[in-house]
Amino acid sequence: MKKLTRILKIIGIVLVGLVAALAALFAIYNEDLPEGGQPQAADALANKMLQAVNHEAYKNTEVIEWSFVGQHHYKWFKQQNRVDVKWDNILVHLNLQHPDSSIVLKNDIQVTDESRSTLIQNAVDFFNNDSFWLVAPHKVFDPGTGRKIVQLENGEQGLLVSYTSGGSTPGDSYLWMLDENGLPIAFKIWASVIPLGGLEATWENWTKAETGALFPASHKMLFLTIAMDDVTAK
Repeated sequence: MKKLTRILKIIGIVLVGLVAALAALFAIYNEDLPEGGQPQAADALANKMLQAVNHEAYKNTEVIEWSFVGQHHYKWFKQQNRVDVKWDNILVHLNLQHPDSSIVLKNDIQVTDESRSTLIQNAVDFFNNDSFWLVAPHKVFDPGTGRKIVQLENGEQGLLVSYTSGGSTPGDSYLWMLDENGLPIAFKIWASVIPLGGLEATWENWTKAETGALFPASHKMLFLTIAMDDVTAK
C-alpha cells in the first residue's frame, strides 16, 4: 500500500510539472493575431517575395519530388493536378481535383474496401500540410487569401497572409519575415492545429531546383527540425 501511495505521489508530481511547463510555454509563446493594414503595400511585399523565390519558374515546373521528415514521400505532377503520396505500405495515386477517383494501393494491391476513402482523405491531408511547408511562399495570392502589413519589433515590415478557404484548415494565418531581398527567413503561425498562437518556424537552407525555383530544405520550430528531403523539381 505504501509503495502504491508513493507511485501515485510521483505520478501526481510529474503531472503537476507537465501542467506547469505547458502553462509556462503558453505564457511565453502564445500571441494574439496582429491586425495589420495597408493591403496595397502588402500586395507589393508579397510580389517581392514571389520574385525572390522565382515564382515564374515554379509556375512552369511540371514535377516536384520530396520527402517530408522521412515519413511521407511525394511525386507531384503539378501541371496535371495529381500526386503520388506514399507512406508505410500505402501508395495513393491522388487526383487533386477529383479525390474520389484516386487509386489506392496497399502492399501493391489495390484497395477497394471501406478503408479506401479514409486512406484517400489521409493522403489529401498529408499533401495539404506537407506541401505547404515546401511551397507556402508561392501560395500568398491563392483564392481566399488576404494580405496585410504588420510592423515587426525590429522595425521591419512583416507580411501577414490569412487563408479564409482552401486546404485542410481554412482560417489559418501566417506572418512572414523576409530578408532585404524578399526571401523568407521565418514565419509565425496562427493555425487551428497548433494551440499556441504566433509560434515561429524558420525557412532556411534554400536550394535552387533545376527549374530555377527556390525551395527550403528545412525548418526549425522550438526543438523540432522539419526536414524537406531529396527535393527535386523539373
